[in-house]
Amino acid sequence: MGLDVPEMKELLHPTMPLQYGDQDDTGKVGGARHLSSVLPAVSSAIGHPIATPVHPSPEGLQAALNLPDADSAVVVLVDGLGFWNLATRAGHVPYLRSLLNEPLNQRPMTTCLPSTTVAAMGVFGTGTCPGLTGMTGYTQLNPENGLISQMIQFRDALDPLDLQRQPTVFEQLVAQDVRVTSCGLPRFRDSALTRAALRGSAYQSANHSRQRVLDTAKAAREPGLTYLYIRDVDKVGHHHGWDTPEWIAALESADALLALLHRSLPKGTLVVIVADHGMVAADPAQRIDIACEPVLNEGVELVGGEPRAVMLYARKDVAPEAIAERWRTRLGDLATVMTREEAIGAGLFGEVDNRVRPMIGDLLVLAHDRVTLVDSRIQIDAATRLPGVHGSSTVLETRIPCLIDLV
Repeated sequence: MGLDVPEMKELLHPTMPLQYGDQDDTGKVGGARHLSSVLPAVSSAIGHPIATPVHPSPEGLQAALNLPDADSAVVVLVDGLGFWNLATRAGHVPYLRSLLNEPLNQRPMTTCLPSTTVAAMGVFGTGTCPGLTGMTGYTQLNPENGLISQMIQFRDALDPLDLQRQPTVFEQLVAQDVRVTSCGLPRFRDSALTRAALRGSAYQSANHSRQRVLDTAKAAREPGLTYLYIRDVDKVGHHHGWDTPEWIAALESADALLALLHRSLPKGTLVVIVADHGMVAADPAQRIDIACEPVLNEGVELVGGEPRAVMLYARKDVAPEAIAERWRTRLGDLATVMTREEAIGAGLFGEVDNRVRPMIGDLLVLAHDRVTLVDSRIQIDAATRLPGVHGSSTVLETRIPCLIDLV
């Protein structure tokens, strides 16, 4: 059975992702088909269900996702591999194509907004939402020092354990004496992002990707949960653009690693392959530099977020609604402009803790089509001209795979 790929104009259509919550699998709320549901569902599959403030029924999530019971499970996160990015080039990836050919795997999941690694990893690791984790974007306001903090390295940010206070699924499994192993690069072992979103596991590191796969397979011989992260699809997509020869080569390499993992795992292992977000190709002709637009600067104190999902922090003497009106007039159908209250009211950040509220911009601007919104005053030139970008609400960016394989 084949998979019909929509036209690119449909994939670039902005659509608000399914919200958080545990209703059912019909799409009304979208609890089961959301990145936040993956680890709670897998915890149920291995017999140690972990409930979260967003997902009180991990058993229900397991049933909705059709995850079989298993003593050992491997969850693989392929950074930047959107569902439709993958589907459009499935001819290059025999193992992943074999999974996509299964009807069970032909329906995408939804990631969070912003559709970016920082927010998504917090959602994934805790089974909750950005409004609870405090990880709301690539850059965001640190209310304690008044600075814009970069959230990959947590530069100028709160300490990771102070910012992200939700217990991770890994931590809660370990508290039940379940084996949890992460296999990744050595430099990620104690990184700020790991400590914030993925703390609690026993970390096995190796520089070579093939060795990390073999380490994953070895760990999975024992009951419990094993996590593997594959990064190069995202890295190459940013620097060369997705759907370029370089990106396709990175996709092929990821497929080869996943096929090796499948061959190396013991029979009966459950494998779940997901991603944190997809990617769009930026259009240089649709690049808007905030620094060069006085109408966009008026009343704005700080600019956070990233080129596809900008967060604006208003001066204290300026009403955010006035800034929103100026941005809507200037951008028209090039972006969706929402005040913080509108975004929270729409459920885009899920439940929002009071201490997290000021971290979110007074305004959230989500770019449409292939638009990028940059600020040359605070970003280096290369960062404002990346060929591959993500963060906004288009289908390409927000729809991710959830590919299930029982070895």
